[in-house]
Amino acid sequence: MFLFLVVAMVVVVAAVTLAVVGGGGSDSGGVLPDAAPDHLVDPLPATRPVGRADIEALRLPLALRGYRMSDVDEVLGRVGAELAERDARIAELEVALAGVQADAIGGLDLYKRTGEEPSS
Repeated sequence: MFLFLVVAMVVVVAAVTLAVVGGGGSDSGGVLPDAAPDHLVDPLPATRPVGRADIEALRLPLALRGYRMSDVDEVLGRVGAELAERDARIAELEVALAGVQADAIGGLDLYKRTGEEPSS
């Protein structure tokens, strides 16, 4: 029984060693090439506002334990600034629209009875 366990352990160690060294018969004839470090290749456009297509096409690079914090912070900061700018513009337009609507309604005599002639 002990001899069987020793032989099984030697076989497992040999298989792991072959897999690590790269003797698995790969077509490239050797060890896998080193992967280039991931960096944010195509950041958000700086010359125009960020659009939906920009966000959908964005792919954040991976790091050892998830995403690269600096790249994520940069993207979130940019998107947050753009959203704040758009929210401010929307609020400005809503105020302008409310003013125009108030002027339009204020110009009408809502309490005038039907059939009465306007007084001059």
